Parts: sequence; C-alpha cells; structure tokens
Amino acid sequence: MASMLIFYLLVGIVLINCTYYLVFSRFSFAKGTDSASTTSFPVSVLVCARNESENLKSHIPFWLDQNYPEFELILINDASIDDTLEIMNEFATRDPRIKVVDVARNETFWGSKKYALTLGIKRASHKRLLFTDADCRPDSKDWIAQMTQQLDQERQLVIGYGGYMKQRGLLNTVIRYETILTATQYFSYAMAGFPYMGVGRNLAYTSNLFFDNSGFTSHMDIRSGDDDLFVNKVANSSNTICRFSSESFTYSVPKSSWRDWFLQKKRHISTAKYYKPKHKTLLGLFYISNLAFWITAIAAMFTSYWKYAVVVIGFRFLLQLIVIGVASARLKERSLIFYIPVLELFLILSQLLIFSSRRTSTSASWK
Repeated sequence: MASMLIFYLLVGIVLINCTYYLVFSRFSFAKGTDSASTTSFPVSVLVCARNESENLKSHIPFWLDQNYPEFELILINDASIDDTLEIMNEFATRDPRIKVVDVARNETFWGSKKYALTLGIKRASHKRLLFTDADCRPDSKDWIAQMTQQLDQERQLVIGYGGYMKQRGLLNTVIRYETILTATQYFSYAMAGFPYMGVGRNLAYTSNLFFDNSGFTSHMDIRSGDDDLFVNKVANSSNTICRFSSESFTYSVPKSSWRDWFLQKKRHISTAKYYKPKHKTLLGLFYISNLAFWITAIAAMFTSYWKYAVVVIGFRFLLQLIVIGVASARLKERSLIFYIPVLELFLILSQLLIFSSRRTSTSASWK
C-alpha cells in the first residue's frame, strides 16, 4: 500500500512538473522576435554605478559603439568612493552624447539605487529608456535598436535577456544554468499573458510608464527590486513584449565566489516575497514540485513499483531536456544541455540552503 501511494504521488508531482514545462515551451518553441523597425526614435541609455570605475572603463566604449543614429548615455554615479565619477567625467569630455548625474549621499535614501535611478530618469531627454548595469556589455552593435524600437504608446515595456559570461568552474556553470532557467520562466509567463519580472541588466520602458505609475515610490524602502518589483507592479499582457533575438542580449561579469553568489541570491529571494500573490504561488509551486520530484523519485526506486517509476521519471527528464535544452540553445548556452538534470538538483539544494538561512540575513545595499 505504501509503495502504491509513493508511486501515485510521484505521478501527480510529475504531472505538475510537466505542466510547467509545457508552459515554458511557449518560449522554447516560439518564433523568433521580429527584427527592429527601420524607423528610429531617440533613446536614453541609463547606467547606475557605484564604485565601478574599472567596469566603466571597459564597457562605456561598447555602449557608445552602437549602430543607432540618436541616443544619449546617462551615467549615474551613486555616491561612489572610488574614481567612478572621474571616469564618467573623463568620457563625457570626449563624447557629447554622455550626461553625468552625480548623486551625493542622502541620509533618507542612502543605499537606494532606486533614488539614483529616479534622478537619472528625470535627467533623460528622451521618452524611450534603456537600462543596463556597469558590469554589462551588449552582445551586438544593434542592441539599442533591438531593445527599444517596438516601444510605443501601447507597448511600453520590453523585457530582455541578460546573460553571464562563460568562465571555468562549477560556480559559473550553476550561475549560467540558473540564469537561463529564470529567463525561460519570465519570458514564458510574459508570452502567456502574465509577465512578472525583468532584469535590470537589460530592460527598456518609457518614461510615461515610469511616471504614470509613480516610479519606485511603492517600494522605495526596499533596497533591491528596481527591475523586478517595478515590472511586477506595472507589467500586463498588453503593455509588455519580449526581446530574445541574440542581437538584443547583454552579458555581465558573474560572481567569482560562492559566498558572493549566495548573498546575491538571498537578496533576490528576499525581493520576490513582494511579488503579486499569483506570481509567488506560481514560482513557489514550481520550486516545491521540483524538490518533491527528486524526493519521491528516489523513494520510488525502493518500492515494488520501481519499474513503472523509471518510465515516469524518464518521461519527465525527457520533456525537461527537450524544453529547457531548446531554451538553452536559443540563449546561446548549448554546452549546458546534457548537464541539465544534475544542475537542476544542485540548484534545488542550493536554493534550499538559501531559504533556510534567510532568517539570519541582514539588509544590504544594492551592490
């Protein structure tokens, strides 16, 4: 009797898993995004930086070297204590497209990237706004065009893909897998009509959308979430579009230590608790069902139904490899495909450790 219950529990959990993968197939098997419009509109590219002098030296040339006729680059110095401001001003003297916004320390908003971004947005000359981070570089010279040319009065929010540079080591592999899995989710949900997040490494929206929704006011006291909480608040099925052509990608420098990545994920998880209830339910059930799958799959191997369990488990892994594998290829991460089951288990255990340590976490700045 117990063996039968474990097997049927496994079947039920696999059905939940497979339902999610069918939703994710919206992104995996979607037609490519339309090419950018030939009509150009002026764009403001915004980068908020704190103590990022070395990254700015490397990446400002990439942002300026875009095949786009009219744009400005707004560099926001968020109370840096290194020579970030000096680097910004040095580049500004060479190129008139650069505007520098120097945000001094403010006791009320100290540590708030949202405050600094708000000042930058107010300084922007153009209604179309494109955001990235100081440690990011666009993967093509058509990045601005790909990310902004579909912005109009109806579609005011564009969600893009921000990947991480490939490096050696297990940590880098885990980071890249977690990134493609997250992107597959937010692209798929947006395409299904309920967008819930975007990443500040590659995000575009109009100033009208920002000011009509009072910007970050509703979550200004939460230090993180200038990207996902804003999207969670304002995005809907009619005003949001996805861009996932390879020309629209950006790439960031990944964390190089487990501790730094661990702290970063704790911050992300602490922000997600402010999502809308329906989004928290969807994301929570996906994680719980994956954890439950591994537990029941192992348990089922020690029952008299193990032969049937092998078939069910095999079907689940096959569907996962097809859907997430195609998504990985689409996001230029083919090398991860054959490691997906192992990476999934490693990520689940890592997230379990992060969840269990949240009670001891302390607030941290946006960096």
